[in-house]
This record gives sequence, structure tokens and C-alpha cells, in this order.
Amino acid sequence: MTLEEFHQDIRQGIPTIIPGKQPVDPTVNHAPKRKEILTPEEKKLAVRNALRYFPKDQHAELINDFLDELNTYGRIYMYRYRPQYKMYARDISEYPGNSEQAKAIMLMIQNNLDHAVAQHPDELITYGGNGAVFQNWAQYRLTMKYLSEMTDEQTLVMYSGHPMGLFPSHKDAPRVVVTNGMMIPNYSKPDDWERFNALGVTQYGQMTAGSYMYIGPQGIVHGTTITVLNAGRKIAKNGEGLAGKLFLTAGLGGMSGAQPKAGNIAGCISVTAEVNDKATITRHSQGWVDEVIGDLDELCDRVRKAKENKEIVSIAFKGNVVDVWEKFLKENIYVDLGSDQTSLHNPWAGGYYPAGMTYEQSNEMMAAEPEKFKEKVQESLRRHADAVNAHAAKGTYFFDYGNAFLLEASRAGGDVMAENGIDFKYPSYVQDILGPMCFDFGFGPFRWVCASGKPEDLAKTDEIALRVMEEIKAASPKEIQQQMSDNIQWIVGAQENKLVVGSQARILYADAEGRMKIAEAFNNAIAAGEIGPVVLGRDHHDVSGTDSPYRETSNIYDGSRFTADMAIQNVIGDSFRGATWVSIHNGGGVGWGEVINGGFGMLLDGSKEADRRLKMMLHWDVNNGIARRNWARNENAMFAIKRAMEVEPRLKVTLPELVDDKLLESANL
Repeated sequence: MTLEEFHQDIRQGIPTIIPGKQPVDPTVNHAPKRKEILTPEEKKLAVRNALRYFPKDQHAELINDFLDELNTYGRIYMYRYRPQYKMYARDISEYPGNSEQAKAIMLMIQNNLDHAVAQHPDELITYGGNGAVFQNWAQYRLTMKYLSEMTDEQTLVMYSGHPMGLFPSHKDAPRVVVTNGMMIPNYSKPDDWERFNALGVTQYGQMTAGSYMYIGPQGIVHGTTITVLNAGRKIAKNGEGLAGKLFLTAGLGGMSGAQPKAGNIAGCISVTAEVNDKATITRHSQGWVDEVIGDLDELCDRVRKAKENKEIVSIAFKGNVVDVWEKFLKENIYVDLGSDQTSLHNPWAGGYYPAGMTYEQSNEMMAAEPEKFKEKVQESLRRHADAVNAHAAKGTYFFDYGNAFLLEASRAGGDVMAENGIDFKYPSYVQDILGPMCFDFGFGPFRWVCASGKPEDLAKTDEIALRVMEEIKAASPKEIQQQMSDNIQWIVGAQENKLVVGSQARILYADAEGRMKIAEAFNNAIAAGEIGPVVLGRDHHDVSGTDSPYRETSNIYDGSRFTADMAIQNVIGDSFRGATWVSIHNGGGVGWGEVINGGFGMLLDGSKEADRRLKMMLHWDVNNGIARRNWARNENAMFAIKRAMEVEPRLKVTLPELVDDKLLESANL
């Protein structure tokens, strides 16, 4: 397809002539069939909702097609409207339009749907089993058309994948405002998602799928590396590292695919179990996992050899992680670190596959016999918990990776609760590591995408970021020297670790000072013609972006971890401080109704306006969360917000007064 044909396809939006049916490509990883949940009347409503995108004279031809999709897949994806061009992040100059900011958003949308990036690209699902960019292909086409027409005095409003339309605004307003799954609280249970998503009126945006900011598994490699490194430091004796230590986990799909690469960077042996062969093949072909083994006895022999030789190696096991935990227990193979990164926010629809069943059997049962499948999942979770407990009794350090493993295991009756009956036996990685060591200080997953698509631009941005980080480290207080050192080590090895999948993107855990100074340096380099435009963003899994009581805010102990003020304030504040687009979601990485999370994107184009926006918005985007964590009496956050106020006199944050524990103990309570 020529560039002109590509432009024409984008600008036409939904084709005026109905395209022919497209066969389902068996080589592409597809979403499992969703369970039957709609009544006959609701099915009519779902089809009626789908047909409203098309002229009335086309309804008779499309109605049976859409009904067939609903009955076959449990959703109406409108497969026949999939574009014929290759889906990937092009050079920003290749997109049609009147606004550079709009073109940047088009680039990021296509990156999220790149077959090398997306988990189920034909179903518009980026990762996590149900993290969608759009609900159907008509929404994609209409959105891209609107973006190609938009000026810098309009804002596109997105309701859970549906482009509501272009509205007049102004050049300092966000070009796009995204909401995903913002349900009335009493209608935010898992089956509510199944029903309303099947009706075509809402979707699960995950963390960065529905906000167009996913950058492939690299997006979580850095955080996973930091987590594994510091988990290793917690169990280290006499300063020993992770050489020869075994990390056992599960999941090679979207974000979880980062685990073996993080294990290699951290310097350990990792075994990651995955039941979906296509996901395993993809990660192995991309170089994210070193070896693939499908036999438990062979796996045991290989792990023993790796331990003996203190190898740094990542192994994918084709099978269920419960079987691995139980086999290692039987064979007396010591697991130093353990976790899980399957999509347990979505346990009944492909997020977790039960032991004792094949991948294909599970997919069939979850659609045909959903209640029986739920029983199988919960039975497996109880076995999973028992095996973990047995290893933990031998000294394994197990941590919940915020995927709702402990939450769902507890709901299944698994033995994962602490003696107080309130907390879990095992900490969340945020409680033990990322919360106190990173988020409280303001360090989080800052990221950027080189909009030119040029590897040399990414290399240049790495050099700039390294220079800035080294300059900051030289003047940093001792409290954050470890964080600075880890981040410098990360960026130094970024190129050699071949982290790019899809767009030319990078992630770097940085605080407000680091983010602002790195972004300013990028903008200066763009103005000087050294690099092309850069899109800034972050994971929602960050200092301020997410209120999630079992993950991002699990180290908030003042009772407010079940509130969502921070995430809502974050996205509102970003929107009037200069973000190019903002998003707010229900569901995140731990489940529908369990979390509220927000994010942003910002285009740097070398202008003075971009310089002004980045300083104003990035300062708020981080310090909002530090201020909230400070008010919860988190010691490191109190330190960080006081330091921030010293740097910026206009920042005035309420500080908590600390109560003497002895006074409380002596009170008549």
C-alpha cells in the first residue's frame, strides 16, 4: 500500500462500501470465546448497538454477520472492517492530519495494535487477556478519521473505545480525553464487564492499552528488574548477588512476558511457565527468553545444572506453573524467589488456566461451561497456594506481583491469609519494594517514544537521559543514591538488552526532577534538529496514577487505600497543565472494580510551548502522589515532599503531625 493509499484509508473512516469477509488467521493469537451471558433480548440490543455505526441500507447485510460473531466469539469485533495495511507505529510524518499532536496519538494507537506488540491484535486487545484499545474495528476507523481531521482547537472525546466526537476547545487543552469502563460502582463486578462489554457499551482499558501508551513488554521490564534485584537484596547474605538463585513465576503474554528478560538483567535463573504455546513461541523468537522446555523431568535437570554452574539463563516451561511448583517440591529443588504474573484480574475468561487441563480444553470450557470452569480455576488456585506455602516453609521469598493472585486465591479458599484474617501471608511487591523504595520517593515508570521511528533517535535519547541522570546523581541525597545507581545501570544496558518491541521506545524509573530535566533536554535536542519529535508518557502503575489497594497503594496504611481521589485528581490536573491526551480507567491490572487508574501522553516538538507544558505537568504528575503518600505518614514520601517544596517555593503541601505510639497505647480505646 502506498502512502497516498494509506492516507485515503485513514481519512475515509468507515468504508462506504461494505468490505468482504476476512478469514480468521490461525497464525495470530486470538482472544478466547467469551462466555454466554446475554439474554435473547440483550443480544438484539448488542446487534442494534453495533449497527448504529452504519447506514440503514447496510443493516440487512451486516446484521447476520454481527450476530454470528456474537454467537461465535461472545463479542462483535467487526472483523471484516480490519484494515488491509500493516499495523505498526510509522514515522509521525507519514500520518495524515492538521495537528502534530493528533498524529502522535495515531502513531501510539497503531503501536498498541502492532502484531509484534498486541496480545490479540485482531480483537483489538493489547495485553492482559482483555485490555482493549477499542471494542470493534468501526471504532478504530472512526477514531483515526477524527484524528486526521482534528485541529489544535478541538478535543476528541473517547467513551470506552467509542469516539463520541470532536468538540471545540483550545490549543492548551488535551487533544484527546479517554475514559474506559467508568461504571457506576454497583455495576462493576466481573460479570458486569462481561455483560456490558458484550453489549458494546464499555470496555476494559487495562493500564496502558486503552490509553495508547503500551510499549510492549519493555514497559514492565524495568520495574520487574528493580523488583527482582531488590527481592534478591532482601534474601542476600554477606552481600551475595543473585548468581545461581532461582526465580519461579508464570506468564509470558503481554506484560508478564517481561519476566525472563528481567531475570537475565538481574542475573538469576528464571523459570516462567506459560500454557499458551503461541505466547511462548513469540517471546522466544523475540529473544526475551533463552530456552524452551516442555518436560518436567528435563526442566528439573536443566535447573540443577544452571544452579551448579551459577548460570544466568531464562527458561520458558510449556505448561502449568502449578505443576512446576509441585514438581520442584517433590524433587527438592530450592526456589529462592517466587511470584506469579498471570492475568488473575480476569480469572474466568482466560487470565488464569487451571492445572490438569490443556489450553484448548480450558478455552472450550470457559465458554461452554463457565461455572464448571470457575470451579476448576479455584481448585487450581488452592493447589497453587498449597505448593507456594510448602516452598515458603523451606525459605522461599514469595511476593504477589499485583496480579490479584493472593486476592483470587483467598476468594477460592486458598490458605493465603495471615493470622489476623485481614492481611495476606505474603507481601505485595509494592508493599515490600516499589512502594517504599520507589513510589514514595517519586520514582516511577517514565517512558518515551521516538516518533520518527528511527533507532538512532532512540540511541541519542538514551545518551541524553544517561547524561542527565549522572548529573542529577552527583548532587542527590544519600536517601536516593541506590535508585539513581539502578537507573543508570539500566539505561547503560538498554541498547545491548534489545528491549524494543514495536515502536522505538524506552522506559526509565525517574523522579520528578529526572523526568522534567530529561524531557527538557529532549525538547532542546528536537529544537536543535538532533532528533525528531518525542512522545512522553508513563505506565499508570506509578507514583500518582493509580489507586489500587492491593498493588500501587498497598503501602498506604492510614485507611485511605480504598479511595480513588489521587487517580482522579491526577488526570484532572494533567489535563489543564498541558498533557496532549489523558485517560482514566476502571480495572487496571488487578481487576474490574478493584482499581481506578489514569495516564497521559505528551508530544515534545521542540517548541517553547512544549517546554512550558512539560515542566508544569510533569511536576504535578509526580508530586500529587508524593503529597498523598506523605499525608499517609509514609516516611520516605515525607522526606521527598519536603525536598520538593524546598526546590519549588510555590508548592505548599500539608504535612502530617506524627502521634506517639505510647500515647495511643495508654489511651482508653
